[in-house]
Amino acid sequence: MKHIAAYLLCVLGGNASPSQGDVEKVLSSAGVEADGDKLSKLMSELEGKNIEEIISAGSEKLASVPSGGAVAAAGGASGGGAAAAEEEKEESEEESDDDMGFSLFD
Repeated sequence: MKHIAAYLLCVLGGNASPSQGDVEKVLSSAGVEADGDKLSKLMSELEGKNIEEIISAGSEKLASVPSGGAVAAAGGASGGGAAAAEEEKEESEEESDDDMGFSLFD
């Protein structure tokens, strides 16, 4: 992640195609040591590619991934009555505990 972040910082700084040395310079200015193997692999993967197109393609792929948040929100909206019934059931169970004739704090 640190290598990708440094690469993106170079791009944001106006360098459309940063070199490995540029990325290493950004990392060293932050006091971070670059991992040569990982950085070389990243640079070979990004060589000749436009970072904006890569980000756009990644965003499209992420948009197709289902997320649990939307499902839970929809389920919660339609199941409001069920939640209330469950709450009433819990209350009745608590009341049945009182009928046992003793308490943990007596």
